[in-house]
Amino acid sequence: MASQSVHDFIVKDGKGNDVKLGEYKGKVLLIVNVASQCGLTNSNYTELNQLSDKYKQKGLEILAFPCNQFGAQEPGSNEEIANFVCTRFKAEFPIFDKVDVNGENAAPLYKFLKSSKGGDNIRWNFSKFLLDKQGHAVHSYEPTTSPLSIEKDIKNLLEG
Repeated sequence: MASQSVHDFIVKDGKGNDVKLGEYKGKVLLIVNVASQCGLTNSNYTELNQLSDKYKQKGLEILAFPCNQFGAQEPGSNEEIANFVCTRFKAEFPIFDKVDVNGENAAPLYKFLKSSKGGDNIRWNFSKFLLDKQGHAVHSYEPTTSPLSIEKDIKNLLEG
């Protein structure tokens, strides 16, 4: 059966536990592939935190998926990644299990996200997918797109 929305997927959290993305039904999701040692790390995590702080109570969930496919910029274990993000950036959004986003071993979630937005490979760390409350990808953004620059799109989905 082909997945109709991200709510049909089960992913692993940073501790290896299953997480049903159906738990996020009714929420606007921003799904990001993250890395700790990228030139985009500081600005993206800082701005993702700002968006989370501002909109979490209104229904935004940011889901971060570490990925080591780009310049080996996420070499740590899940525990090391979580410690880095939570200590340095005080992130309160979930950091999931490290995944591949491209290639034969790409996570099913990322295969789905890419196919729903044109099928192109993810170009680099901090590529972003914005999903509506029904779990459909409505926008994708390049790694260099500032999270704060998409605030209008987030607000539109939250109010829609």
